[in-house]
Amino acid sequence: MRRTVGALLRKELLVELRTLESVPGMSLFAVTTFVVFHFALNRDSVSGDLAAGVLWVTLLFASILGVNRLFVADADQGGFDSFLLAPVDRSALLIAKALALLAYLLVLEPSLGQALPGLLAVLLLGDLGVAIIGTLVAALAVRTRARDLLGPLLALPLFVPIVIGGARASSPLLALDHPGDPAARWLITLALYDLLFGLITYGLFDFLLED
Repeated sequence: MRRTVGALLRKELLVELRTLESVPGMSLFAVTTFVVFHFALNRDSVSGDLAAGVLWVTLLFASILGVNRLFVADADQGGFDSFLLAPVDRSALLIAKALALLAYLLVLEPSLGQALPGLLAVLLLGDLGVAIIGTLVAALAVRTRARDLLGPLLALPLFVPIVIGGARASSPLLALDHPGDPAARWLITLALYDLLFGLITYGLFDFLLED
C-alpha cells in the first residue's frame, strides 16, 4: 500500500509540475478573492472574526478549482481503467489523490504558518477535511457531463462546517487586541468531521471507481 500510494502521489505531483493546471489557478483565485474583499469591505486591515471569515472563504473558493481538476486527467485519458486493471489496493488512489489535494492547499498557506504558528493546527485540520471531501466529490462528479457545475454544488454545502469550525477556531488567533488560543471544542469538531468523512469516503470509493 505504501509503495502504491507513493508512486501514485509522485505521479500526481509530477503531472502538476509539468502542466501547472491546479496550483497556479488556485493561487490566482485566492489573490483575486482577497482583492475583492479588500475593496468590498473598504478597510486597510481586518482582524478577529472578520479576518477569519475572509481567510476561510478565500481558501474555500480556491480549493474548488483543485477539486474540479483532481480526476479530470484520469477520466479523459483512461487512467481509471488502467488503475482498475492493476493488482493493487484501490484505496491507494483515494489516499494519493487526497494527499495531492492537501499538498496543493498547503502550497497556498506557507506565509500564514510563518506569521502565526498557532494557526497551523487549525489550517491542517481544515485542509485535511477539504482534501477528503474534495476527493469524494471529485470522484462522484468526474464521470458526469456537468462535472464543472456538479462538483462545486456538491462540495460547497459539505465545506460549510469546515469554514465555520475553522473561522471560529482561528478568530482568537487573528484578534489584534487580545490574541488567544483556538477554542479546543472547534478543533475537536474539525477533527471529528474529518474522521467522519474519511470513513465515508473510504467506504464509498471502491464503488465510485467501478461505476
